Amino acid sequence: MDINDLRSTFTVLSFLVFIGIVWWAYSDRRKTDYDEAARLPLDDDKPLTPDTTTAVQGNEKQEKKTS
Repeated sequence: MDINDLRSTFTVLSFLVFIGIVWWAYSDRRKTDYDEAARLPLDDDKPLTPDTTTAVQGNEKQEKKTS
């Protein structure tokens, strides 16, 4: 066995690992996890209530005074 056989074997094994990862990532069992993860940035946003709007405006006024 020379170095080229070793390189060929490593290339084939790497390709098989890549195919396995792609298969795992796109399997139907993972769809619900990915859908949940896709909603995370949207779920973090909380709507502004009158109390938080006043607090935000108060902070902006305070920042203008210090400038």
